[in-house]
Formats: sequence, C-alpha cells, structure tokens
Amino acid sequence: MDIALFLDFDGTLAEIAPRPDAVQVEPGLVEDLERLRARLDGALAIVTGRPVTVIDGFLAPSRLDAAGLHGVERRVAGALTGGRAEDHPDLRRQVARLQAETAALAQVLIEDKGASVAVHWRLANPDDALRAETLVKGAAEALGAEYRLQLGKAVGEIVPAQATKAHAIRAFMAQAPYAGRVPVFFGDDRTDEIAFASINEDGGVAVRVGDGETVARRRLPDPAAVRALLSNWAAGGAIDPDALPPA
Repeated sequence: MDIALFLDFDGTLAEIAPRPDAVQVEPGLVEDLERLRARLDGALAIVTGRPVTVIDGFLAPSRLDAAGLHGVERRVAGALTGGRAEDHPDLRRQVARLQAETAALAQVLIEDKGASVAVHWRLANPDDALRAETLVKGAAEALGAEYRLQLGKAVGEIVPAQATKAHAIRAFMAQAPYAGRVPVFFGDDRTDEIAFASINEDGGVAVRVGDGETVARRRLPDPAAVRALLSNWAAGGAIDPDALPPA
C-alpha cells in the first residue's frame, strides 16, 4: 500500500527520559528516517507535542515535515506556520503563575513551549506530584474553553483547544505528497488516542507503542521495535502496517 507515515517522537522513536532534554536518539535513526522518507516520496512527518525546533535539534541535520505542539505549529516543505508565544497572552500569564507556584516542588519541571506549557512530575515525590497535577489542572480551568489540558505519563500539558494531532494529520493529508495515501500513525500516549480515533475513521492504520488501553488496532511493544521496523522499511522491506500485531 502507498502510505503517509506520521510518527510521534517521545516514547515512539525515542525512549522517554526522566527529563525532556535528556532524551537520546539512537545511532542510525536519522539516516533511516531520511531513507524511508525518500522511499515514501516525501510522505513522512513527525507529529509531536514538542516544538518543531526542538525536534530539529534531536534529528539534526534532518528537517523533516513536522507538526509541533500537538498541531499548533506545522511545517511542510520547509515552511513553518503557527506557534507564536505572543499570540497567547492569557497562557503566558498562567505559565508565569505555574513557574512561581511550583518553584518549591522538588523535581517538578515546567516545560515552557511558548504556545503551550507542560508540567512534568516523573521524578517528584508523591506529594509534590499530586500538587503539580493539581496546579496544572487549576491553570487549565482558569484559562477556560480556549485551552484544554492533556494528561499523559506523569505530565499535564495545556494546549490551545483547537490543536490536536488528529487535526494536524488531516491537514497534512489534504496536500501533496500526503494526499491520496493511507495514513499510518505511531504513538504511545493517552494524548495520541484522539489521533488514533481519527486515523481509524479515515481508513488508516493506528499503531500503539507500549501497553495500555487504546483504540488503535495495531501495537508494537516499545520504541526499539518501532526503530527496527522503520529500519527494515527504509532498507526495502515490505511496507505493510496491517501485518503488525493486533492491539
């Protein structure tokens, strides 16, 4: 089948690290992505909660098509749109509040992405983790309907309400070189379930990476399995997502 391939980054292409800046990219991954992109005639994009510029740093020197901040920003053929921090003054005020209110919480990290903000508590003790979750929920509630809270693996992220990976993928699918292909999306977290559902609706293949309940119909155990599959596809192996293990 002719597929359009969409890949989450953290927990999908790379193992999740205790801190977002500590993620390691395995040797050979960038080269495999470039070869696979060529094999797919360019129909390969990263779809992530990270800013596109951060993904560029991890995957240098490649500058793949990408949707960042859960679709707030999107780059196709080198043209990047969306994601300006100055367009979100109410959010900026809540970011400052979160930074102040979590300052005394050990191992709680505020990841300021400009047009979104993530609060991480993976390394925090249970009391501080609960406090961090309570604070980010309060900030989201204060922002109202223009923003939404996404809870993931020891993280809460506030993003613009209209931004989802599902919308980002559908926007890619409306233009070359993605149009007319079967959408295939690999993701690992609760925040990817909206995109899995839309992929199913659009006749594509959704692949959950790791355990947990999911609406995806296919599953791989971990990022190492994803990388091995992509390497095989990049080297000329048969591209058949329907042959992957069921979820």
